Amino acid sequence: MQRILSAPDLDFDLIRHELGVDEDYGAAAQSEADHPVDRCATDRADHTDLPLVTIDPPTSRDLDQAVHITADADGFLVRYAIADVGALVVPEGALDAESRRRGATIYFPDRSVPLHPRSLSEGAGSLLPEQTRPAVLWTIRVGADGAPGEVSVQRALVRSVAKLDYAGVSADAAADRLHPSIAALPEFGELRHQVALARGAVELELPDQEVVRDGGRWRLRLAPRTPADAWNSQLSLLTGMCAGQIMADAGVGLLRTLPPADPERVAALRASAGALGVDWPEDTTVGRFLAGLPDDQPSTLGLMSAGATLMRGADYLALPAQNGTPAKDRMRHAAIGGLYAHVTAPLRRLGDRFATEVCLAVTSGKPVPDWVSRALPTLPKLLRSADSLASSADRAAIDLTESVLLAGRVGETFDGVVLQPATEHRPAQVFLTEPAVIAYCDGAPAPGRRLSVVLEEADPSSRTVRFAPAPG
Repeated sequence: MQRILSAPDLDFDLIRHELGVDEDYGAAAQSEADHPVDRCATDRADHTDLPLVTIDPPTSRDLDQAVHITADADGFLVRYAIADVGALVVPEGALDAESRRRGATIYFPDRSVPLHPRSLSEGAGSLLPEQTRPAVLWTIRVGADGAPGEVSVQRALVRSVAKLDYAGVSADAAADRLHPSIAALPEFGELRHQVALARGAVELELPDQEVVRDGGRWRLRLAPRTPADAWNSQLSLLTGMCAGQIMADAGVGLLRTLPPADPERVAALRASAGALGVDWPEDTTVGRFLAGLPDDQPSTLGLMSAGATLMRGADYLALPAQNGTPAKDRMRHAAIGGLYAHVTAPLRRLGDRFATEVCLAVTSGKPVPDWVSRALPTLPKLLRSADSLASSADRAAIDLTESVLLAGRVGETFDGVVLQPATEHRPAQVFLTEPAVIAYCDGAPAPGRRLSVVLEEADPSSRTVRFAPAPG
């Protein structure tokens, strides 16, 4: 009988304290969030008759996006409403300053610490069902070939008619009973996925660890992936690419960038595939090769993990750039295969609010607001810091959970798959499916190899877990 490891209680407050993350926004910022005023109320088109729906995790209340998508002989018409945080936050006021200090919502297994106070992020600014809300409405015509055509961006009043979740949407799609507002979403999502692969995009399907409360206890599992996750992500990617193109053409804004993969790393990945006996035709791109790997093979985990090394160097680029016009490659996001910007999660990410204001100004032929222009050069540093903090919070929470769950099992043997080989600076990494642990392993096992490992160390005080290959 399989043993499910769980813990009755875990103290994530200690990690929040270590990282300096709390929900004290200061009296002035809290007051602004509690009593928001729509500064752009007179500029809004009324689209409350558009039956938009949201797709989010079941417990989420900070709802940034709502969608309505239809198909016709010419392709798709996408209407994508994004919470208009820029109209609810006073430029260069107390709440603006506090959100710049934070940079992003930080997530922990027991709760999140929002970028904005909950009265705004889960209340007046959230696209909750059956509530009239200020939004920025993107209208994007997508051709039958999957390419975006006409794009418009405007401030609007919207009203979501339903709050859906990923598992429910996937089940409804399988049963042919999707909500009418997203009946075209699966076809759209698959088309855009194929277009992404054709332009050289790379999508990594690495196992994501997740700490969840189950029956009053905490345990580790692999985060479930549903078809709806993939379809929905294509909506955000489409909008982000349109925003990136708008800003790059205008020479002003905030792009999300990633340099092209180092040819030596691509060669190393190809060599790893050969060593594992996995065929990689010469004319197949990295993205198509990784997308075609079988889900049930241990070699796939090793190759996906190695593929992650190609994606290093993600950054933010403010335009106009301080060092002159950047080369086109510096402006692009290599994993997406084009220009890209974050604009679809302003309740949770700082930069989206400013990038959205640029797109609104550029597409309407108006100058970018001075408060946005002043902020743009400062944002890359703030966003890098927020990304680092979010990563530290996620890793610390998982490390704590792993070490607590395994603390009483030192000396036991587990089945694992090698994700990454040892390097000069880091031990090898192994992946266990139950519990869903990714940890360091002594020795030099080859990536993609299935092996038995012995738990050598599990120390909750240092949040450390370490394995070694089992004898024989």
